[in-house]
Amino acid sequence: MGRYGRWLLESLMRCPKCGGQEDRVIDSRSSKEGATIRRRRECLGCTHRFTTYEEVEHELLTVIKRDGRREAFSREKLVTGIRRACQKRPVAADAIADAVERIVEGLASEFDREIPAQAVGERVMRELRLLDPVAYIRFASIYRQFEEITDFVEEATRLASIPKPDKRQMELAVDAKEAGEGRRKDRA
Repeated sequence: MGRYGRWLLESLMRCPKCGGQEDRVIDSRSSKEGATIRRRRECLGCTHRFTTYEEVEHELLTVIKRDGRREAFSREKLVTGIRRACQKRPVAADAIADAVERIVEGLASEFDREIPAQAVGERVMRELRLLDPVAYIRFASIYRQFEEITDFVEEATRLASIPKPDKRQMELAVDAKEAGEGRRKDRA
């Protein structure tokens, strides 16, 4: 970004205290593994200090629903679904935010514009399994459309039989699974 673009970006930021549009950047830091830039600013009018965040805007992603409908990908809807699954569970807000970030980044890197709803759901289930088993079962019951109590029991039994993975192991297992699926597609 040239000088004019940087000046334009900084000059259009409004001070939350006085509404002034002129400020200076005091400090810039990368956060969330380089996906976001945190900028500490000072208003030149009232000297109030405030923080802004800048992140890459992904091209508009579209989710292809099970019934074939297309819907714009909504990060807010993803956050709401995960929060609802984790409601009244000992899961930190930061852990949810990190999980959402991993899901969004993974989807954006794997898909260009259209994402099958199944891919979103599977990634959410993978993250919830790491965060909290009860939240995982809650989400799975809706995502997999459990209709009988036996569906819950089978999923809970399956979950209990699987040792709780270390996050690093889970990422390796997922990478291996995706590599295997890629090989199967090549053979077809």
